[in-house]
This record gives sequence, C-alpha cells and structure tokens, in this order.
Amino acid sequence: MTLRTVASDEAPPIHITSVDYDLVAELAIRLEAHDPRLSALILNEIDRAHIHESGDILPDIVAISSEVTFADGINGSERTVTLVLPGQADIEKGRISVLTSVGAGLLGMRVGSTIEWPCPDGRPRTLTILRVKPSET
Repeated sequence: MTLRTVASDEAPPIHITSVDYDLVAELAIRLEAHDPRLSALILNEIDRAHIHESGDILPDIVAISSEVTFADGINGSERTVTLVLPGQADIEKGRISVLTSVGAGLLGMRVGSTIEWPCPDGRPRTLTILRVKPSET
C-alpha cells in the first residue's frame, strides 16, 4: 500500500454520506459557541467533501459508526477507534466523537490517505488511515 504524504496546503479528497453531512454540519454549528475554531475547521472540511448517498459510499471510507485504524504522526502510534456521535463517545471503549479534533480529521478519509490535521493545541499532526471496517448496522 502506498501512503500519500500531504503538504499543509493540499488535503486529500474526502467522501461522506448526505446523512453524515447533515448530522455533522448541525453538530458543528451548535459547537460554534463553545469552540469556534473546531467548529470552523469541521465546517470547512465537510464543505469540501464529495457527498454520496449511504448505499454509494465505498467500504474503505471512514463514516460515522466505522471502526478505523490509523497511524498518529505525533507519536507514531497505531490506534483503532469507532467514530461516533458525541452522545455515544466513550474513550475507554474506543469510541471517539466526530466532534473531537481527531474524530473530525478521520471523517471521510479513505484507506491509504494521510491528512495534516491540527491537535487541540494547534500543533500539526498527521493522521494516516490504515484500515476501515464499515458499520454493520
């Protein structure tokens, strides 16, 4: 597998379902009062996404409820998490919210792609998608 390195001014294409787009857009708008930086980052990211109907999204794309394994460029670790809505998040069970910095960076990414994405403190980090297991529901 060839992993693509992404320059800071170039972002890999992302793909999301119309349902995920609507959910995440609504959540990001609500987030604006609490965390305007993350809200704007999420809204900008989904605005550049290719939108698909649920049945048309490829299984190697990270969607809400997908299990995803990624490499974190900050510390070189490999993590497997399930991307969920905020009310379902439980870090001890490996469920991270789409409204976290890492969760927002994973949404819509495809296996083999890498994105430079900011840490909550603003430092850059790279996230590389290694595996995706679509939701079984």
